[in-house]
Amino acid sequence: MKSASTLWYVDTADPAAVLRERPASDPGAAQALAGELYADNDVRPIVVGTLDGCAGPDRDEVYIGCYPGVTVVCTAEAALIEPTRLPDLLVRPLASEHTYLISFDTTVHWGAFAHWERGEFRRSFSSTRVDILENEGLPMVWEREFWAGDHPVPWDRDDRPGPQSLPFDPPDFADAANAHWLGFRYLEAPRLGDLPVCGFTLYPKGRAPEPVSTAPPRRGLSRWLRRPGRLADDQVDQ
Repeated sequence: MKSASTLWYVDTADPAAVLRERPASDPGAAQALAGELYADNDVRPIVVGTLDGCAGPDRDEVYIGCYPGVTVVCTAEAALIEPTRLPDLLVRPLASEHTYLISFDTTVHWGAFAHWERGEFRRSFSSTRVDILENEGLPMVWEREFWAGDHPVPWDRDDRPGPQSLPFDPPDFADAANAHWLGFRYLEAPRLGDLPVCGFTLYPKGRAPEPVSTAPPRRGLSRWLRRPGRLADDQVDQ
């Protein structure tokens, strides 16, 4: 997985245990939430995908998984240089205890994470390998080993760390936040690649195409002749 842009709404004491069970997503709840979050768009269901393939969607798509006590929204709106700029509607659309933002892009070596508790901001971080883009709130205990250099950057042979380089790879840092909060990593096996999420396409209001209806089968002459009182099958097929 090269990128992720996800929001997690958690209202259970052990979200990792819930996710390990590989629960099915509630499609009705997912569609209702998509309609609430994107009321200014026409929202149309597309496919049921998996978290592994849908965690970093395009801007005209959103993927939602609604599980017991845990909801994930995969949306490009979570890929924020400054996570504290997340719109209020996305901070706590549900009456959840915790909101977690996890975003990263391994191609540009960027990662970000954030935490809100009952809608109140607690912690955020965003950086590239060189520049800290946001660092708000109190650092958490699990972060210490990253700042201590216990997870060094896997530099390529032709790359050399500069004096301002951070002692960790930002996508790995963000992924560690995900592991701490949700019990799994996007970038390491085993991961929850087959966790189902419901997909939706977002259209500008009034621009969604009309649904394609399947025409009923035409009543041909052979069908009419086979009705009771008409010719027998062997007579029709002659």
